[in-house]
Amino acid sequence: METEAKEEGLEVVNEASANLPESPDPGPEALAEEVHEADYSQMTKKDLVDLLKDMVRENDFLKSEASLRELRTRFEDLQHLEKTEALKRFLENGGTLDDFDYRLDALDIAFEANFKLLRNKRLEHFRNIEHQKNENLAKKKELLDTLRQLIDGKDDKHAFEKFKEIQKQWRETGPVPAAHVRPTWASYHALVDRFFDNRNIYFELKELDRKKNLEAKVELCVRAEKLADEKQLGVALRELHELHEEYKHIGPVPREEKDALWERFRKATDAVYERRDAAVATQHAEWAKNLEQKQELIKKVTELAAFQSDRIKEWNQKTQEILALQKAWEGIGGVARSKSKEVNKQFWSAFKSFFATKSKFFSKLEGERKANLEKKRELVKQAEELKGNTDWDKTSTALRNLQAQWKEIGPVPDKYRESIYAEFKAACDHFFGQRRERFEAADKEQADNLAKKEAVCAELEQMIAGKTATLEGLKETQRAFQAIGFVPRAQASGIKTRFAELFQQAMATVDVSQADKDRAMMELQVENLKSDPDAAYKLQQREQGLRKRIQKEENDIAVLKNNLEFFGRSKNAEKMKAEFGAKISAAEAEIASLKRQLKELRAVLRG
Repeated sequence: METEAKEEGLEVVNEASANLPESPDPGPEALAEEVHEADYSQMTKKDLVDLLKDMVRENDFLKSEASLRELRTRFEDLQHLEKTEALKRFLENGGTLDDFDYRLDALDIAFEANFKLLRNKRLEHFRNIEHQKNENLAKKKELLDTLRQLIDGKDDKHAFEKFKEIQKQWRETGPVPAAHVRPTWASYHALVDRFFDNRNIYFELKELDRKKNLEAKVELCVRAEKLADEKQLGVALRELHELHEEYKHIGPVPREEKDALWERFRKATDAVYERRDAAVATQHAEWAKNLEQKQELIKKVTELAAFQSDRIKEWNQKTQEILALQKAWEGIGGVARSKSKEVNKQFWSAFKSFFATKSKFFSKLEGERKANLEKKRELVKQAEELKGNTDWDKTSTALRNLQAQWKEIGPVPDKYRESIYAEFKAACDHFFGQRRERFEAADKEQADNLAKKEAVCAELEQMIAGKTATLEGLKETQRAFQAIGFVPRAQASGIKTRFAELFQQAMATVDVSQADKDRAMMELQVENLKSDPDAAYKLQQREQGLRKRIQKEENDIAVLKNNLEFFGRSKNAEKMKAEFGAKISAAEAEIASLKRQLKELRAVLRG
């Protein structure tokens, strides 16, 4: 009996030291890190906040620290996207980068509050677990001391009941810190071996206990086998971890069942781990594909980060391109955690660099536009000062010069573009509207004047036809024609020529001496000159003109008379003398007429 008890004790030691699978206890956090059940990359800010609230309510402390960091990274990416979009809209609406202020919304605040709450609760939870493990270690050390005392004490009929109570308390006591698991477990089983070695009288009871242990471990095998059909791999891994903990703490089983039972439990474990390995391999392949796609986008966004231009249209075009890259980036799933931080940094650094350069360009452009605004305001001021001026030609030229300057000045800030142009246009329109109205009135007046002058010409035609013209009547007609104002420029020369020809024809029908006609014509000419704005100058020019013509005729006569002296001995002398004499007579008559005109001009000026 003693030998059998010792052998059974050795069996306990051997089973306790048997090698379990290399990684039967990866721990809840390690399992959560190996397989990510949640895909944060497609979640919105609201989805992330709702998920975080559920985790707080459910006290989901098995989420790894890395998973929480990934959740937070996704939320911060969305925050950055919103901030970028808000900055873009702010700049497009005329704002400047220095004035931009991004404010957190309700979801931002809710996320930070719940994230902090969950993290604090999680830290507190694991602190409590560690504290409990230390208490369990102290309790198990007490149980080991108690077991030693029981083994070294007097053997009596109550020893086995005390031993069973120690075993019960040992099983009920939870896990201890990892560093003490093997030492305390080895100490416990060594003492158990000693107990059975010293108390072989209870061998039969031990055998019965091992059969109960067999039933418990078979039940664990059944539960482990069912995990192969569990749809959620994370749940299966966590439960398998719990089954391994239970399996370790159940005592020895009959020797003949030990190997087969352990092989059954190991196969069930391997089936779950094979699923885990396949899932991890699939995920790593997907991460590698995603990494390749993201590196290609990084290359494109890095090229855009170096973009430079002085054209708004080109900047807007490149902005659309980089936003399309951003959308493509967000559509790609996750990558391995070891690469995630690096690729995110590369992409978003280039992304931010592009918009920083764009912001500098628009800030500079905004300064130029403000300077242009001041220039255009000065033109508006000048146009306002000119719009009421009635010096039509001069003011029209001045305003057209302002309009030319306006076109040469570049654009102004968008929010002032329409208003400043409206002010300038209103001032110009006011002047040109007044000018147009004035010219339209002048055109009508000139058309009326043309009709009046045509009526005067008609009267002259009647005088000529009826030979009723008199000097006084012609003078009155001349004064009437001259008193009529301007006519359209296109008809001015024609109506003036027509009147002059008709006037000459009418004067020819008057039965008076040529001297009276000359005097009458001179009076009319002088009268016409007096109505001219430059009357004094033109009268003086008229007088000088008459004097020059008289002098010319006198010089011509002197030359003709001098030439007559050479015709004395020629064959055609008489004929030549007659011709020259006629020319001299005509010139003398012209001089007499010119002198009469000069005399009349002086008489009129004196009168």
